[in-house]
Amino acid sequence: MAKEKRIALVTGANKGIGFEVARQLARKGFRVFLGARNREAGRAAAEKLRREGEKERNHEGHDVVTVLQIDVADAASVERAAEEFSRHSDYLDVLVNNAGILLDGDKDVLTATPETLETTLRTNTLGALLVAQAFVPFLKKSGAPRIVNVSSGGGQLAGGADGWAPAYCISKTALNGVTAQLATALPKFAVNSVCPGWVRTDMGGPNATRSVGEGATGIVWLAADAPQDQTSKFFRDRKVIPW
Repeated sequence: MAKEKRIALVTGANKGIGFEVARQLARKGFRVFLGARNREAGRAAAEKLRREGEKERNHEGHDVVTVLQIDVADAASVERAAEEFSRHSDYLDVLVNNAGILLDGDKDVLTATPETLETTLRTNTLGALLVAQAFVPFLKKSGAPRIVNVSSGGGQLAGGADGWAPAYCISKTALNGVTAQLATALPKFAVNSVCPGWVRTDMGGPNATRSVGEGATGIVWLAADAPQDQTSKFFRDRKVIPW
């Protein structure tokens, strides 16, 4: 009997770092659920992967890349995504909470508005928690379940905050708290945060120091190759960094 493929869900995977994570995981032999808020954007991303030669078939005849519509900021959308996922598989090995927004790159904490804070926290922090809650039942059926929360050095309490993008940085500090809480609640899981570095994406801008390939590497390592007993930690470049 053929061995079942490992399955990963990557949110915010229609572009940027998430797309590159999906690409690298597919190349490693994962069946990837490409999470996208807009289904058409997700389909375009999946088709791009197929054009690049990523299209394969597992022993049950399913495409390696499957689009999953999910808006992490909308609890109903997350519930629908979990229901849709259940029609494809009864287990999940890896959840990569990558979806995120940055709305206040030119602001400081004294001018941060409630609206920006609420919107950012809803996506970057609460969204990751809602997705984890919805997909933990599938992850529990994996022999080596993993949750990877894509955070930022801007969320570090140990000297990470430099006054830039306060809502974004606060949301990533809180996301690290979600990581620690999930790791405690799920002792058989590997649950970690990861900083991809400053990456050339729509969010990071053209002057960033890392390519998307470089930014995705540490995320993919945690998703696929890191020791399973590494949990409740914050990583950059495969090394533990302070919270």
